Amino acid sequence: MTRRRRCPGWVWFLAGLALTAAAAWFTGCDVGLLWARRDHLADILRRMFPPDWGYFARVWAPLWATVQMSVTGTALGSFLALLTAPLCAAGLGAVPAPVRHILRALVQVLRSFPALILALAATFLFGLGAFAGTAAITLYTFAIMTRLTYDDIDAAPDGAFTALTAMGAPPCRAFFAAVLPRIAPSYLANALYMLETNVRHSAILGYVGAGGVGLLLSEKLSWREYEKVGAILLALFLAVCLVESASACLTAIVTGRRKAGRGLRRAIIAASALLFLACTATVGPPDFAHASLRAVGNMLLGLVRPDWAFFFQGGTGGLGWLLLETAAIALAGTAVGAALSLPLALLGSGRLMPRGAAALFRLIPMAVRSVPFLVYGLVFIRATGPGAFTGVLTIAVCSVGLVTKRFTEAIDGMDMRAWDALAAMGVPALLRVRYALLPQLLPAFGSAVLYRFDVNLREASVLGMVGAGGIGAPLVFAMNRFQWPTAGAIAIGLVLMVWLVDLLSARLQKR
Repeated sequence: MTRRRRCPGWVWFLAGLALTAAAAWFTGCDVGLLWARRDHLADILRRMFPPDWGYFARVWAPLWATVQMSVTGTALGSFLALLTAPLCAAGLGAVPAPVRHILRALVQVLRSFPALILALAATFLFGLGAFAGTAAITLYTFAIMTRLTYDDIDAAPDGAFTALTAMGAPPCRAFFAAVLPRIAPSYLANALYMLETNVRHSAILGYVGAGGVGLLLSEKLSWREYEKVGAILLALFLAVCLVESASACLTAIVTGRRKAGRGLRRAIIAASALLFLACTATVGPPDFAHASLRAVGNMLLGLVRPDWAFFFQGGTGGLGWLLLETAAIALAGTAVGAALSLPLALLGSGRLMPRGAAALFRLIPMAVRSVPFLVYGLVFIRATGPGAFTGVLTIAVCSVGLVTKRFTEAIDGMDMRAWDALAAMGVPALLRVRYALLPQLLPAFGSAVLYRFDVNLREASVLGMVGAGGIGAPLVFAMNRFQWPTAGAIAIGLVLMVWLVDLLSARLQKR
């Protein structure tokens, strides 16, 4: 029996370049246009900084609402995921296989929608305000954390769990005794990463009336009061710095990379509990005055009975074309962002650069990722006009912020012995990168890029609401006009697109 030969890596690389070039052509990428109108972007930046220092007093209350939604939604979503993930795990056999497949399908459906769309749907049920935003962040976190947690459970050794259940222990008790201790570091690290992500997501939920600082951002950008926009973004940057610093410290503790005594651990648990209670207790109650069972029924009916005529409509206004444009925006933007992230990650690594210079280069991607992606869309649209090219630029810049962080973490965790050996022999830095670093880093880089593409696919699906192409505008318009059959058709299309990308990503990661 002959073994199947695997395609060389350069074949996959060339195929990726060809797909990226096709996506760039499809989305009308025009670097010349961006360069010709660069003065528009420079003018906006000059007007943002220095910011309006007196406006900070107006920012803190909605910024606190953003933190409230992030903390409460992340905690509740992560807790619900911990209860649901064992039911979805194949190795535990907690429920029959058909039930497990149904649960996994429901999680996949929820994962297909960005937090902004979930927030818009929540406003129809709970009214405007932070409660709707918290509900959206909870669902968003629940879907992603459930998927990550049941993947960790399936990857964990199951010998101890099998032994306990064979001795008559209930599956629930066996899970908490044998499986949970093994996955706890990964679970907590993922929850902390979700908290970082949710701070940025919560910052834009105000665009659809779900509370937080997003409403202020939308208002000031629309009125072109860029000095006030600068104040809001600076406050967001400080909040993101604080959250990411705390998250990095806690992640190092829960993963064992940093020692912490019993007293410190108890203090961290107590402080976390107090923060959760303070955030949860001060979230406003839902407003059911404008909600009705009829509206909820129409929403569900639209998902069950979608507009199949729109679903199969051809041409540039059809669903297929809009989904293809969304995928092309995500692909081209991810590729450009990854290309820009690699040199920034190398310059930001304390293992390759002096600590002072590395700290400076780490501030750049941190500042980039502290800005909500819709803000980039609204800024770029001033220079390049509405269309898919603006969406590509937005996704590219957002990718730089987060992919650089993942790249830097991979570089900081690598084995430096080959690098040091080549340096001792006087090998130039570029050749050391090529032969000592890239062989170690390419798998981690590939995983980070694929993960970011998965995230960008969902973010690209709402860029249309600011005129940046894709499926976002038709979806938001359909929901705001209560055209639930059309919204249902778009939702099914999104679920299918994300599912196909998940399958492709899984195949590529196995290679």
